[in-house]
Amino acid sequence: MSEQAVDGKKGGPFGAVIVREGKIIGSSGNCVFKDTDPTAHAEVMAIKDACKNMQSVDLSGCEIYSSAEPCPMCTAAIYWANLKTVYYSNTEKDALEYGFVDKEILAELKKPSDKRKIKSTRISNPAAIKVFDKALKTHL
Repeated sequence: MSEQAVDGKKGGPFGAVIVREGKIIGSSGNCVFKDTDPTAHAEVMAIKDACKNMQSVDLSGCEIYSSAEPCPMCTAAIYWANLKTVYYSNTEKDALEYGFVDKEILAELKKPSDKRKIKSTRISNPAAIKVFDKALKTHL
């Protein structure tokens, strides 16, 4: 899949497969260029595919196999999907040597929000918390 992503000019050299009890339930290559979407990493797309196939946002009991150590965004998606294990080939160090900037993003995330390159400011809105309350009462 990672090779197909490169050969088809769909995205970077990444692929991922989600497995449950030895059966593939989701898979994807990187689709960043194909979809014109910087979030269309192989792991995220494989999670989307698996969730669609399983009709669930909870992939507990599943494992993900990736061509590379997942980036910070993909790692967060793996946690949100409740995957139990990650298997990968290329390391973060390998990715850095080829120009992928995961290490820079990780360093930024460790900083307090007011010290990051991308500024983040809270806008107080009492109505916003009411939506959280409603969601909690209705379906969360």
